[in-house]
Amino acid sequence: MLLNPFEWTIAKRYLLPGKGEAFIALVAGISVGVVMLSVAMLVIVMSVMNGFRAELLDKIVGVNGHAIVQAYGGRLDNWQDVLEDVRKTPGVTDASPLIEQPLLATFNGRVEAVFVRGNTDEDIQEYADDIVLGDLSRLEPDAGVVAIGARLAENLGARVGDTITIINPAGRTTPFGTVPRQIGYEIAAIFEVGLYDYDKAFVVMPIADAQTLLLTGDTVGMIEIKTVDADNVGQIMEPLRQQLTGRAEVRTWQQINSSIFEALQVERVAMFFALSFMVVVAAFNILSSLVMLVRAKTRDIAIMRTMGATRQSLLKIFVTTGFTVGAIGTVAGLILGAVVLYFRQSIVTFIAWATGQELWDPEVRFLSSLPSKSDPVEIAGIIILALVMSFLATLYPAFKASSTDPVQVLRYE
Repeated sequence: MLLNPFEWTIAKRYLLPGKGEAFIALVAGISVGVVMLSVAMLVIVMSVMNGFRAELLDKIVGVNGHAIVQAYGGRLDNWQDVLEDVRKTPGVTDASPLIEQPLLATFNGRVEAVFVRGNTDEDIQEYADDIVLGDLSRLEPDAGVVAIGARLAENLGARVGDTITIINPAGRTTPFGTVPRQIGYEIAAIFEVGLYDYDKAFVVMPIADAQTLLLTGDTVGMIEIKTVDADNVGQIMEPLRQQLTGRAEVRTWQQINSSIFEALQVERVAMFFALSFMVVVAAFNILSSLVMLVRAKTRDIAIMRTMGATRQSLLKIFVTTGFTVGAIGTVAGLILGAVVLYFRQSIVTFIAWATGQELWDPEVRFLSSLPSKSDPVEIAGIIILALVMSFLATLYPAFKASSTDPVQVLRYE
């Protein structure tokens, strides 16, 4: 819809009302502000929720892999053969044995529930980027050293170089009953992966040390698998699942964490639907401001009609005026959303300081900081939604203006 110089001049004039039209200017400014806020809120909320899902997936998959093979009963006795079968499966990029067992750890009278992880040397090195204190290279078999999560270190009051005692209740059987197994381990490193539940419980050690602690011999608890595509891991694992039927169970990250990610997806859709109503409200503001403009400019419209302005010209003028208001608000909303997302952590910290309330509790939110990830497709959808609603809001006032009868308006002038 191209405008000729006359139509564009009038549209610009109506976008900037004169001194006697301050109220119309105020309503138009409110319309721009409402569109801006609605677009910004949609961008911010959807980006944070996408970031939360992506960050949570990255942390969980980075620690636990895309899938696991776990024996019925918790012990893979023939794990070397199973490992070979897993590595031959198309789409599998890496597989390694893993031991996980919930136990207890004590230090200076403090007791914490921990999750002992026995990893291979290669898997242990994947924690290198998360080390905040200490030296990960010291974790060697039979060295008697471990790496623990940062929150666990805080809860125990332990530091690098301290020795914690790990208690295995299923110890050796004696004539007097089962004696819990207690072994002291020096803390060689402290890591922070960013997931509160992991950082408060994980104790990482070489797999041979975990076998000694748990008295499992040459067995492992599971095999950790990484694939070429985390989103299609179920399809990749299907041949392996059929191959291991009756011998072991194959579980993907979607199955293990289904409740978390399903809740996130439902919340994401619900929030988008709810916040979209803000765009509808913004469209009604544009409609109301245009209706007021048409009422205020009825005489001007009649004069333009007598001077030869066509109905189509008037239609284009008022559609352009209203659509421009929506477009300006949309662009401003994108800018505001980008600024808020860039300073999101500082804003959260400031609000927490000002209100005295903890807004981002890692115990509840799983992650240590507020994440963000903008999806270009979603941003484009938000822009289209705002512009389409702005355009639709202009149609009634524009048709009303174009149908003005100059004879009726100017009869008593």
